[in-house]
Order: sequence, then structure tokens, then C-alpha cells
Amino acid sequence: MENIARWLVIGGVVLILIGGGVYLASRLGIPFGRLPGDIRIERGSSLFYFPIVTSCLLSILLTVVLNIIIRFLNR
Repeated sequence: MENIARWLVIGGVVLILIGGGVYLASRLGIPFGRLPGDIRIERGSSLFYFPIVTSCLLSILLTVVLNIIIRFLNR
């Protein structure tokens, strides 16, 4: 049970850090979700939005960060 509690706490801290990063990015004017290449189609009152470039950048960033963390944990 202690192991589950530890992972839940770590997950909560990670979510807080991600939320803080998103908040700081919006305050600094970084246009996540509005990058060139993100698909946005408006027709009448309907809207379709697919942030493909933003998703790719976040995937690359998370891959790099997680690889660095794993390398430090395996020492």
C-alpha cells in the first residue's frame, strides 16, 4: 500500500509541475495550441481543432525530459 501511495504523490507533484508550466507559458506569451501547423476549421457555429504541431512538440519535450530522469535514476 505504501508503494501505491508513493506513486500517487509523485503523480500529483508531476501534475502540479505541468500545470505550473502551462500557466507560466501562457503568462509569457508562448502560443501553445496556436502554433503554425495546428489545424483549426470553423464553419458556421461549429469548430474543429486539432493541435498536431503542439502535440508533436510536447511529445518530443516529454521524451527528452523522461529520458534524462530515467538516466539519473539508473545511476
